[in-house]
Amino acid sequence: MATDASETEAAESAPDAYRTLLKEYRRVANLRAASGVLSWDQQVMMPEGGTPARSQQLSTLSGLSHELLTDDGVGKALAELDSAELTPEQSASVREIRRRHDRAAAVPNALIEEMSTASSEALPAWERAKADDDFESFAPHLETHVELSREYAEHIDPGRDPYAVLFEEFEPCLSLERAESILATLKNALVPMIEEIRHSEVDLATDAFTSLGEYPADGQEELCREVLSALGYPWERGRLDTAPHPFSSGTTFDARVTTRFDESDPLGSLLSTVHEFGHATYTLGLPDDHYGTPLGEDRDLSVHESQSRLWENHVGRSRAFWEGFLPTVAEQFPQAADVTPREAYEAANQVYENNLIRVEADELTYHLHVVIRYEIERDLIRGDLDVTEVPEVWNDKYEEYLGIRPDTDSEGCLQDIHWAHGNFGYFPTYSLGSAMAAQLYAAAEDDVDGLDSSVAAGEFEPLHEWLTESVHRHGARYETDELVTQATGSGFTADAFVDYVTEKYGALYDLDAV
Repeated sequence: MATDASETEAAESAPDAYRTLLKEYRRVANLRAASGVLSWDQQVMMPEGGTPARSQQLSTLSGLSHELLTDDGVGKALAELDSAELTPEQSASVREIRRRHDRAAAVPNALIEEMSTASSEALPAWERAKADDDFESFAPHLETHVELSREYAEHIDPGRDPYAVLFEEFEPCLSLERAESILATLKNALVPMIEEIRHSEVDLATDAFTSLGEYPADGQEELCREVLSALGYPWERGRLDTAPHPFSSGTTFDARVTTRFDESDPLGSLLSTVHEFGHATYTLGLPDDHYGTPLGEDRDLSVHESQSRLWENHVGRSRAFWEGFLPTVAEQFPQAADVTPREAYEAANQVYENNLIRVEADELTYHLHVVIRYEIERDLIRGDLDVTEVPEVWNDKYEEYLGIRPDTDSEGCLQDIHWAHGNFGYFPTYSLGSAMAAQLYAAAEDDVDGLDSSVAAGEFEPLHEWLTESVHRHGARYETDELVTQATGSGFTADAFVDYVTEKYGALYDLDAV
């Protein structure tokens, strides 16, 4: 996206300290982007034996990034800008860099490198532990992450709840109390709704695809490429690969997605790919001209997750999407030729009674998966739970909240990659993002004429343009609540999500009749 004349003039007239600040910050951003490529490679392509060298490489880059961000020159430039006259865009950049500088300056560089090394070493240990159903082999790595994360939080703010401090790494603009309030709203709405659905006598076409035989991985990969192309993924700036845990990473010039395949059901890889497309299209929608500055960076994980959940749930799980895309599925897999759009829609929106896996969860029980992880990692960081207790507590919570109990740790507490990375405070952003997605999509429906018809026709550009204009192009200019207000006309709440799922699943399962 090109910079307009007023922005160019503002940049040319910016104080010298501002120019210096952005120059130094771009170096930090480039180091982090390089680390991202190395991390992507470790998860997608690196041979298993590469871990010792890769951990050192990532540790070095993390240390250099930390040194640059906390350099005296950055601190001096920020101090000089305290009373400077700045444009709103410049003030936003200074605000964001100051937040990151102040947090980083409180933490010793040696700890940053130690945390990076721990993450690189924990990743292959997690992969082996998951494959072998061996939590005990991963537990020491998890214990190290917990200890280092507590130490990190202690350096930043020794007087505060350490989990709240860590949560700010992923969502700095919403308080943990606000997040907990939204989680509570979701839980209070969803628990009785899920219970009603389990008593419903409506028989959805849940096996519309799974009863039709095998779906080879190579065919699924081709189908995923088809859906990415249909959605508007620019292949000259991205690629599709497989990974044990699907993810997206990159920059506005190179945003890559991954997925994984289950040969008994094509919906998992298809919806996972649409989800990761949402992340990638946000990254790709950031303004090119602001690359390496806060105005060219995403707002943070709640907003990022809102984009992936919006494309996955409000588009990929919609009746309109299946009306348009089902013929492509049938072309790739002829056994699905007789599946109707309604049956595909029902299969994509079934509410599972016995699903243990978060990334394969339905749109409703998904949030109980998130709540369980949030409660466990919060208690780990606060010292209220020992690492050795995690499997049993995990299983107990699944039985309490979802009525099912994992038989193995591989399908239980080892299923997610986040703790292998040492990412504590990440999980709440998944549910925050889902709530935000509903609010954004409702606004898009109000603003874009015939949005549902466009989706059914395979025309996704109107939605893409609305999201780019309302969310992506702003980068981190606005804080979370202000960004949502700018896009939708009101502050961020869970109300739109509750309305959306009440209407959608009430109709699917005839809940008024229960």
